[in-house]
Amino acid sequence: MARFAPFLAAAAVLLTGAQPRTDTAVLAGGCFWGMEAVFEHVKGVQNVVSGYAGGAAGDARYEKVSSERTGHAEAIRITFDPRQVSYAQLLRIYFSVAHDPTQVNRQGPDVGPSYRSAIFPQNEEQRRLADSFIKQLRAAKKPIATRIESGPFYPAEASHQDFVRRNPLHPYVVVNDRPKLAKLKRAYPQYWKA
Repeated sequence: MARFAPFLAAAAVLLTGAQPRTDTAVLAGGCFWGMEAVFEHVKGVQNVVSGYAGGAAGDARYEKVSSERTGHAEAIRITFDPRQVSYAQLLRIYFSVAHDPTQVNRQGPDVGPSYRSAIFPQNEEQRRLADSFIKQLRAAKKPIATRIESGPFYPAEASHQDFVRRNPLHPYVVVNDRPKLAKLKRAYPQYWKA
């Protein structure tokens, strides 16, 4: 029966006119390897792409972004099903697991504006929610460095996609990214997917 699932889903769309609903989030918070790995393990997330946001298309290449003069941040684009995980739930994971929102232009060993904490809302509702989260955290006397920014997203080179999955024993991954995955599983077991 499972092999017929795609055909049944397509037939349901034709019969009801209902389209599968997905939404997109763009978040920056340090090296995109770990950010991508965290959100790939969240139920309801369908796809995560590492890339660059905040700068120009011509500068959206790793060697240029690494110069720290392009305006880009290493970022991820998350495609998710809001019926399974909301944008607010993604922000909760972003602020508490995926990175440290109190660090200015750095995350762990990575230093520079390309490693900044930034949210790139894709619509006004996302902007409102992101602003609300930041205000709540600041009201709790937390020194939040996260900024709300705008600009298109550009996918990174193929060598950066699925880096943690392809290189689970890479020293950077072992020290910086695997602890984030363990924290996600421990702090949000209801969202964890293997």
